[in-house]
Amino acid sequence: MSTLDIQVKGEGYKPSDGEEYMSERQLAYFRKKLVEWKEDILRGSKETVNTMQKETENHPDLVDRASSESDRALELRTRDRQRKLISKIEEAISRVDDQSYGFCEETGEPIGLARLEARPTATLSIEAQERHERRERVHRDD
Repeated sequence: MSTLDIQVKGEGYKPSDGEEYMSERQLAYFRKKLVEWKEDILRGSKETVNTMQKETENHPDLVDRASSESDRALELRTRDRQRKLISKIEEAISRVDDQSYGFCEETGEPIGLARLEARPTATLSIEAQERHERRERVHRDD
């Protein structure tokens, strides 16, 4: 049975350290979490587009117009960040599907359930991420 076919039984299921790491059930849990997150972002994007289309009115007051433009710019920047996040979510879903999800790209070690719960798109273990950030700081200071 593939991960795609497995249903996460019960809404209250949370992966635990007592289970086999990245078992079919855990993979199905994280896949479901990632898909729902992506759908939520896409729903929000559609709502933003609809709202922006409705709010194309001209504001006679310059302050109101400036405030409205500032709000729109902020919303568009937020949506752009979320667009980039969607590609990371899709990459994570692909890793679930090929069963490489949950393992550090650098070391091959488990990333850990707590980290994946907090950041489902994580590709590095905490230790590898810290090394990566230290290297970035060193190179940034050059």
